[in-house]
Amino acid sequence: MGSMIQLTATDGFKFDAYVAQPSQASKAAVVLLQEIFGVNDHIRKVADGYAEAGYLAVAPATFDRAKTGVELGYTPEDMNAGFALKGAIENLPAPGVIADIQAAVDHAASQCSGKVGVVGYCWGGLLTWRSAALVRGLSAAVPYYGGGVTTDPEAQRQPACPVMAHFGEKDHWIPLETVEAFRKAQPSVQVFVYEADHGFNCDQRGSYNAAAAQQARQRTLDFFARHLA
Repeated sequence: MGSMIQLTATDGFKFDAYVAQPSQASKAAVVLLQEIFGVNDHIRKVADGYAEAGYLAVAPATFDRAKTGVELGYTPEDMNAGFALKGAIENLPAPGVIADIQAAVDHAASQCSGKVGVVGYCWGGLLTWRSAALVRGLSAAVPYYGGGVTTDPEAQRQPACPVMAHFGEKDHWIPLETVEAFRKAQPSVQVFVYEADHGFNCDQRGSYNAAAAQQARQRTLDFFARHLA
């Protein structure tokens, strides 16, 4: 359903993005932000799923400024490699990867007549939360279990679009008490907590929770239907 294209950020940096086209004219677009495992098979399938729901889906390779062509699995070795790449991207001078996300949003907007939303998972969830405050042209944002989102500095951000956030109550990376503190700090954000672990949306991980993934997806689709219409 999808294919890889190359996009260019405002600083001239070129990076890859996976684009999935709906079978009919797209009603809107969704920029999909990867986990620490790259734009791998799982992320491409998630993008395909949004295309099947009628959205143009664009998944930028947010590791490209550190290393291109990253497609990791879910072994401990893969996780360590992903954390190292994430660290390299996080240490870039501002705006860093936000410039690439902006380019992906701009491309999505140019390819459809509707609005643009952003959704991201794990590290992509954190980037989604930051994008809600920093990236122009977004009408909705949905971070899934974004590591770091509930820290004090991130919780002080002011999103410029409606946000829905999904968390797992068994997530040892994101303590539940920090989720509750984030909920209080961001009363305008719709926060949902599932009886699930970190990574519950990924059906290639041991932490996959089908019921939580299905419920979160439906809530996300309903949210996008309201704000991207």
